[in-house]
Amino acid sequence: MEEGEWSPLLPKDAVGQGPPLSMDSPATPNHLGPAPGGDKFGIWICCCCAPGAKHQAWREGPAASLPMGTSCIKCLIFLSNFLFSLLGLLALAVGLWGLAVKGSLGSSLGTVLPPDPMLGLVLGGLVVSIVSLAGCLGALCESSSLLRCFCGAILGLLVLEALAGALLVALWGSLQDALEHTLQVAIIHYQDDPDLHFLLDQVQLGLQCCGTVSYQDWQQNLYFNCSSPGVQACSLPASCCINPQEDGASANTQCGFGVLRLDQVAAGQVVYLEGCSPRLQQWMLGNIQTMGGCAIGIVLVQGAELLLATLLLRTLAAQKVAEDPGPGPP
Repeated sequence: MEEGEWSPLLPKDAVGQGPPLSMDSPATPNHLGPAPGGDKFGIWICCCCAPGAKHQAWREGPAASLPMGTSCIKCLIFLSNFLFSLLGLLALAVGLWGLAVKGSLGSSLGTVLPPDPMLGLVLGGLVVSIVSLAGCLGALCESSSLLRCFCGAILGLLVLEALAGALLVALWGSLQDALEHTLQVAIIHYQDDPDLHFLLDQVQLGLQCCGTVSYQDWQQNLYFNCSSPGVQACSLPASCCINPQEDGASANTQCGFGVLRLDQVAAGQVVYLEGCSPRLQQWMLGNIQTMGGCAIGIVLVQGAELLLATLLLRTLAAQKVAEDPGPGPP
């Protein structure tokens, strides 16, 4: 077959090109045969030769992985928030269980009684679990929106804690008066709420005190008042006794019966005469450094998580800009 003559065995595009390669002929740049990979190899050739094609292929490639330091930050955010979310969910479950067992949800609304401690546990557990889950999922899924919500929630909590600390310092005297009033209300409603009953007993046993200012404050209670017709008239709770167990295995609940009829010297041999308000103020002043250290520790943990989340957000934003830098050169 002469040169330039077309053969039906060859495609029309092969006319004018060099002869096909044989098994023994070496591959040269002028004889590029089909390579394994087909279309992928062709795309690579186009990327290397066509202007701007390499940039387009790089944009369509897989996303770059996070640096090692950023991956460690991501793991720290995930683990810390995972632990806090478990604690928050546990507190939420315990609070809901307590409210369901006692049936006290909404029962103290509109009354002079303090709110149920279980309600505070539910609200605290709900806030901690929501914020921690947002940080945990945001770090795990590398979600900028969840991380921004987490940072905003942490900033809000820090602002609230700063305001609470400032109010505590500014209104310290008023808080002491409010504490005394709260103790008086607790004495009046001692038998009305099991939680109040338990908390007041623990305060009197722990601080070794009785009443608000003195043991005579229990006269304000309807059941312990000497004019009461009940069997507890002129009596005191067992938590006021100096030795409530009286060398026995269990507490003697009648150790304070009839103590309010005795004179102060005789009563001082059975119950504590000093009230709980001065003792409680002394305890707060003696442990103010410990409470301040705990508050500073909580703030530092929140600040560290906020810093780590901010660093991860910046890394994700830089990675997004690197993956989508805009249109390539013309």
